[in-house]
Amino acid sequence: MTTTQNPQTLTPDIDRPRVGWRPLARHYVEMVVAMFVGMMVLGGLRTLLGLSVPFEEQPGTWYALMTLDMAIGMAAWMRYRGHGWPGTLEMCAAMFVPVPMVALVWAGLMDEMTFMTLAHVVMLAAMLAVLLRRRSEFAH
Repeated sequence: MTTTQNPQTLTPDIDRPRVGWRPLARHYVEMVVAMFVGMMVLGGLRTLLGLSVPFEEQPGTWYALMTLDMAIGMAAWMRYRGHGWPGTLEMCAAMFVPVPMVALVWAGLMDEMTFMTLAHVVMLAAMLAVLLRRRSEFAH
């Protein structure tokens, strides 16, 4: 058993929970599936109700609505799985990190499909950062 330096005391590593990659990977995959389900169900309902916007005409609004649908689906699943509000809201916030990039589309510096591709990569990376930051919470 080794010890690690703590400013106030020496703490054995045995007291710190070790988190394996398998539960974290499972959590990440569950979040992506829940996002997809949220997007399909809520986006589908919005379309049926005539409340959707065309992607080509309003990519920023379309992306924000899609992200909201995905965040609702993910938050519902996280709460069902017993995660607390702080971790759930932080994971949802990570999904909105790419929203300011829509300004590049508005300025004509990026086309809509490039934005959509890059936004999803950034979103998934931001979610991974939250997952790693809260790994002890999300692994259980």
